[in-house]
Amino acid sequence: MKFSIKKNPFVTALSELSHAVSTNSPQPSLRGIKIEVKVDSLVLTSSDADISIQKKIISDEENDLNVQEEGHLLIEAKYLLEIVRKLDSDHIFVESIDGTYTQFKGHQALFKINGMAVHQYPAIDFNKPTIEIELDKNTFLDLIEQTVFACSKQEMKPVLTGVNFELKNNQLVCTATDSYRLARKVVDLDSQDQFNITIPAKSLNDMKTTILQNAKESVFFSVDRSKIQIRIDNMIFQSRILDGDYPATSQLIPTQFITELEMNRQDLLRAIDRTSFLRSEDVKENRLQLINDQAILTSRSQEIGESHEELIAQHRGENLDISFDGSYVIEALRGLHGEKVLVQFKGMMKPFILTSIDDPSTIQLVLPLKSNH
Repeated sequence: MKFSIKKNPFVTALSELSHAVSTNSPQPSLRGIKIEVKVDSLVLTSSDADISIQKKIISDEENDLNVQEEGHLLIEAKYLLEIVRKLDSDHIFVESIDGTYTQFKGHQALFKINGMAVHQYPAIDFNKPTIEIELDKNTFLDLIEQTVFACSKQEMKPVLTGVNFELKNNQLVCTATDSYRLARKVVDLDSQDQFNITIPAKSLNDMKTTILQNAKESVFFSVDRSKIQIRIDNMIFQSRILDGDYPATSQLIPTQFITELEMNRQDLLRAIDRTSFLRSEDVKENRLQLINDQAILTSRSQEIGESHEELIAQHRGENLDISFDGSYVIEALRGLHGEKVLVQFKGMMKPFILTSIDDPSTIQLVLPLKSNH
């Protein structure tokens, strides 16, 4: 096995593949990146058993790939990436010396490293799933950013550690919840297909920072019973699907309200953020009082102190006194777009929802706290 390639495109490819490497895997081969050297291309593969990435580098002027001898190698990712980054040349020369022993050469610098046997690497099925939908790239990015933060961080209910994607009746409904708050985004699609799957939050975040960054205008999203897959150009991103039925959350979202608050989204976000230092046992409790035409936001910590701020807002409906976790509301506000936010309340101890005046396709729901005031 022997080839040369420009350093920068090779480093970029290895960095993308490193997102799917399992650095602490008990299976040593999954700590590595597999490289198949073919006549006019390199095929790079990485996997942590949850997500898998495959990228094909085809010889062109940009990468100046020159294959002199076909073969393959499997090297631990952290060493492979460090070696390639630190070589002192715009071109890298890679050659197999003896079995898995591989040489990387720059201008003056030379590294020799022991790899692993390629046959130890698991066979990964990159066949395309049967159902496919097309999504605008920016819509897909919004979909992830506006929901994934609400996923559970606890493994007690594994299905809640992902975002549920349900396609039916020409609508893709994406929902995330950790039982204390909920984020939902609805996208209209011209598709007769149906599916109901839950994708791990980590997979979606890795998808956002790898393949979606390279996508152009649209993304083809393929699904079957066990995996989802995105293909762009010469790259495939694949993720497993979480087992278990996602809870029915539609009935949790209230439709009738006694009070509404309308104000500038950033003003509300900054007002709550100003009280962030007043934290008690990792809960940032804020109290909102809607009295006649006033909206008053307060926060208090017995150990630290208190804050008081009158908001510039429009209040419609009954008077209300409600407490909530400010951290949840800040994340909910960041998950909305547009200048103005509408906050709708059903009652003092009832879930309340936040929506953008300009974009009602996204709903953020937060459960109130039992007030200590």
